[in-house]
Amino acid sequence: MSPPSPPYDRGPAVPSQPGYVQAAGSVPGHRPPASAVDGSKEKPTSFLAMSKITPRASTRFSTAPASRFLLVAVALAVTACNPATQEIKPLRESCDDGDVAACNDLAYRILRGERVLQDRAHAAVLFERACDGGEAQACDRLGQMYATGTGPPQDLARASNLQRQACDGGETEGGIHLGSQYQDGEGVSQDLGRAATLFGQACDGGAMEGCTKLGVLHQQGDGDLQDLVRAASLFLQACEGGFMAGCVQLGASYASGEGVAQDLSRAAGLYQQACDADEMVGCLNLGDLHVTGSGVTLDFALAATLFQQGCDARHAESCSRIADLYAAGSGVNRNLSRAASLFRRACIYGYQEACTRR
Repeated sequence: MSPPSPPYDRGPAVPSQPGYVQAAGSVPGHRPPASAVDGSKEKPTSFLAMSKITPRASTRFSTAPASRFLLVAVALAVTACNPATQEIKPLRESCDDGDVAACNDLAYRILRGERVLQDRAHAAVLFERACDGGEAQACDRLGQMYATGTGPPQDLARASNLQRQACDGGETEGGIHLGSQYQDGEGVSQDLGRAATLFGQACDGGAMEGCTKLGVLHQQGDGDLQDLVRAASLFLQACEGGFMAGCVQLGASYASGEGVAQDLSRAAGLYQQACDADEMVGCLNLGDLHVTGSGVTLDFALAATLFQQGCDARHAESCSRIADLYAAGSGVNRNLSRAASLFRRACIYGYQEACTRR
């Protein structure tokens, strides 16, 4: 699911860049029917007559009731032995018996198509059943579906109500998502103070994403809300807590010298840490440092590898960066056709700046 807007800006890789930026089965076909020579005729007097054949019924699959029963029994036995069936069936039964936690788990699997046929509309029905039964996480998940229009039509007001219900029920993710809506003014009136409160509650509850989002507010906010030192401290807390987006944000703080003393080598190390953990923005920012030789060696070939890594993971801006290198012949052999293809991919993945360059 793709949220309405990215939760974080990427941040400058170098000081000169302000801001931060499902399976279908097949039924085996029948062989052409077997044939037999028609022996009821007189002895043939020509090759054409000798070659005349008449079809007889195939005996490969009998349509007799007993045979049909046997085939159904075999199919049922195979289905019953399927590990996925064995795993999903108890969840369905428990959900049908009123276990809202089981409904929530089942809905999540159906939404993602995990060992069961993906069905977003049915997932939404089950999430709603669980939410109505007091399962706070189900309220948040259903809210995310309404926020992104995944399954039910997009309804930001409905999403914010569900996430508020999840937050009130103690679901930390619900508080983070509700805070994001207050930050962006989506489904609710924009209220950065309320967003900061919700992110702070999540951070205090151990959710490192909440710490990172609160840091971004302090970094980008106006007036009393802006506090670059506090922002860097929150990014450090999130990074040390294993949230790699926090490491990227901290790296951007070191790259720009916002809230901390500027240290490009330290920034590169943080980007590398995030990239190694498959946080593609880290790979992108580290590649940018290698393009300029800021805090690291100037190395276009390594930059190209990092950008390609991100593009292969469907990170849109990384596709645009590697396209730039192909267009210029920097670190890779110049290939304008390849560059155009990569710009198209970047555009498809959502990087609007690439759309005019394909």
